[in-house]
Formats: sequence, structure tokens, C-alpha cells
Amino acid sequence: MNAVGDRNSAAQHQAVRLVSVLLSTIVVLAAVGWATSNIREIAPQSRAVVLRLGALDRVQESGLLWALPAPFEKVLLLPNAATVLERRINGLLRSPPAQGGEADASMESDTLAGSGYLLTADASVVQLDIRVFYRVTDPFTYVLQEEHVLPALDRLVTRSAVVICASRDLDSVLVARPELVSAGSDIAERRERLRADLVSSINSSLNSLKAKGTGLGIEIDRADVQSALPTPAVSAFDGVLTASQQAEQAIASAQNDAEKDKQAADQEADRIVQVAEAQSSERLSKARADTATVTGFANAQGSDSDPGLLWRLYRDRVGKILSQAGSVVTVDPRDDARLILQGADK
Repeated sequence: MNAVGDRNSAAQHQAVRLVSVLLSTIVVLAAVGWATSNIREIAPQSRAVVLRLGALDRVQESGLLWALPAPFEKVLLLPNAATVLERRINGLLRSPPAQGGEADASMESDTLAGSGYLLTADASVVQLDIRVFYRVTDPFTYVLQEEHVLPALDRLVTRSAVVICASRDLDSVLVARPELVSAGSDIAERRERLRADLVSSINSSLNSLKAKGTGLGIEIDRADVQSALPTPAVSAFDGVLTASQQAEQAIASAQNDAEKDKQAADQEADRIVQVAEAQSSERLSKARADTATVTGFANAQGSDSDPGLLWRLYRDRVGKILSQAGSVVTVDPRDDARLILQGADK
């Protein structure tokens, strides 16, 4: 019995020893794992911010990071300075209840009527869909404001969008009237400056916060802006554009008709003038032919010519001329006391 008891005791002792060794190994491995938990490889597109006992300690760029285990040091991974992050500003979009009310205008309340719309300088409204692209420039500040960065960015972008739209007319935000955009117009250039002015306004607000000690640790690289008219106004603008195009076509057609009428009138006037000139020339030629004999005799008559020849020729011809009149009254220029009635030539 003693031998059996000794063997049981030895087995128990060996089992306890194995358990102790196993537990010791587990504890050692856990300690090693805990001690090396913050030793890691930082990817090239990232960087690490190390917090020691809750205070900002250092920034580790890409590479191998050696840090004390938690809770002594905490490691936060951030994008590096070259990484660009994207943020869509949902606060500028129409809310779902407002979009649902567009189908039935009678159900849209005054509160929802202006949701997602911005007022322009010419008292028009426009809808903007803005995406901003930013970089983390100050890791410490970004970590301190991490949970407030995106909400604050949304408010800053919304504020800047309101200011930018309020300082521009509708055509500077989007092409509402294409007929105004011509080669000599600066509307297209002002519309392209909208993005640059928006980025400048947001960065100015960020710098103002930084100067007050409440910066966000980010900088805006660029902004994509998609502008649109309110859905109810699209059909109205389409109707206006259609009417304008039809009016321009009608004006062009009227101008063409007027030009054709003017050309026809000019041609008719030229024809009338030519006919009148031809008739005048014909009448002048006939008059010259009719008086050629008398004129020739008068020019050829000299001192030795018969003085009564011209009068005889006159009397011979004047009777035929006067016979064409209904009645003729002649007066002797040398004696107005008597009147001579010229009879018709039979």
C-alpha cells in the first residue's frame, strides 16, 4: 500500500509541476506579447501618433515603431501628409422628407421648402453637391480634435458655400442661360473660379480656427462642385429657353423676309427708274426729231434768206398741231384788240 501511495504522490507532484511549468510558460508568453504589443510596422501611406499616459509624445513616420505597451503608450494610425481624404458634405443635400415632398407640392411644409437650396445674389436658388479633398497637416491637432473634425468640416464647407453663392448670380454658379455665354463674356471664367474661391474660403476658416488654438489639423486641397437647379424650376427654365430659341428663330425668319422684301423693292425701284429714264430719253429724242426741221431752218437762216420762209413753215405745221386740240384761242401779240379764232383744218 505504501508503494502505491508513493506512486500516486509522485504522479500528483509531477502533474502539479507540469501545470506550473505550463502556467509559467503562458504567463511568460503573455508578458512577452504584452511587452511587444506596440512594436509594429507602419505602412508607407500611414504614420503613427504615440500617446504616453494620455499625453501627445511623438509622431512616427513609416517604418518600424517601438512603443511601450498599453496603458503606458497608445498608438493611433493616421494617413501620412501626402494622402488625400475625401468627404461628401451631406448637409447641403436635400433631406429625404423634402425629396418626398417634391412629388406633391401641397404636402411640402415651409420648413422643408428650402432644404438643400442656397440663395444666390440675384435672388435665385441653386442646389450644390460638394465633395472636399483634404490632407492631415498637423497630426497632434487632428488627434485632439478627431471626433470633431468631420462635423466641423461639414459646417465650415456649408458656411463657405452659403457665402460664395450669396456673392454670385445664378449664371456664375451654373449655366442657366446659355445665350449669355459668349466669346467676350466672363461668365464661364467666373463659374470656374467658384471652386478655387470655395477652397480658399474653407482654408481661411481653418486658419482662423488654428490662430485661436482650436484648429482641426487639416488643409483642403480641392473641391468638386456639382450644381443643379431645383427640380420644379428645371421645367420652367426649359420652357424659357425653348421660348427664347423660338423667339430668336422667329426674329431671324422675320429679318430674312424683310431683307427679301427690301431687295425686291430695290429691284422694282431700279426697274422703274430705268423705265422712266428710257421713256424720258425716247420722248426727248422724239421732241428733237419733231423740231429738227424748224431748228435746222432757224439755224441755217442767214441775212440773204427769205424772212417769210420760217413763218410759212410754221403756219404749215402749226395747223396740224392745233387741229388735235378741241378748241384753240390765239391772240395777236402785236394787237390784243382782236381775237382770231383758228378753225379746224379739213
